[in-house]
Amino acid sequence: MKTKNLFLFLCAGALMMTGCNSGSLNTTTPVLKTASDTASYYLGYLQGSGVSQFKMKDFNMQSFVAGMNTGIEKKEIKASNMEMQMFLNNYFQNLQMKLAEDNKKESEEYLAKKAKESGVDTLGNGILYKVEKEGNGPKPTATDMVKVHYKGTLPDGTVFDSSLERKEPAEFALNHVIPGWSKALQNMPVGSKWIIYLPADEAYGSRGNRGIGPNQALTFEVELLDIVTPEVPEGTPNQNKK
Repeated sequence: MKTKNLFLFLCAGALMMTGCNSGSLNTTTPVLKTASDTASYYLGYLQGSGVSQFKMKDFNMQSFVAGMNTGIEKKEIKASNMEMQMFLNNYFQNLQMKLAEDNKKESEEYLAKKAKESGVDTLGNGILYKVEKEGNGPKPTATDMVKVHYKGTLPDGTVFDSSLERKEPAEFALNHVIPGWSKALQNMPVGSKWIIYLPADEAYGSRGNRGIGPNQALTFEVELLDIVTPEVPEGTPNQNKK
């Protein structure tokens, strides 16, 4: 099996498994005595995780297990590999489109609700913000490197990334981050702490990103700690030029 086909198979399995009712599954970790046990468990794990933003509400566990057993036993079925591949590609493409539509509606409602909350202002382009703490330092420019603490959440409150959890500030160049981040941080004096609400167009758009679905609005709690001055290596030409 080609690598990309194996990857698609694992992703397809993950898409289906995430839509399944976890209460119907045996989630007890087995005793892995051999390398084969471990490989089998890892294959199963990869199918059941990794693409949780997809939802297949009508997933049929019985059909899934039957298909898996048929494949393991190398029994023939009516559909060719090409036909199965085409069906799955089309199915998950349609699923992605439906998810994008649902996320767009949910995100618009979420941002509209936030816009009405006390203390929330707008920066334009649908970007909302609320000042938690106002700093008195300089504001970064579009090409500056900044040091920040942040936490990013989805509309349902799911945390998808957090420097706070890692207990270490992050450093980013503002011309290498999502548009909404760059625009918001250029308005934040050093020492400020804001809550930023970004529409999908100012975040990861219709494609989404790891842990972020298509057309999802994002919320960030951001504390701007410093503007980082890049170190100039010793011996750099014109280093001491006035």
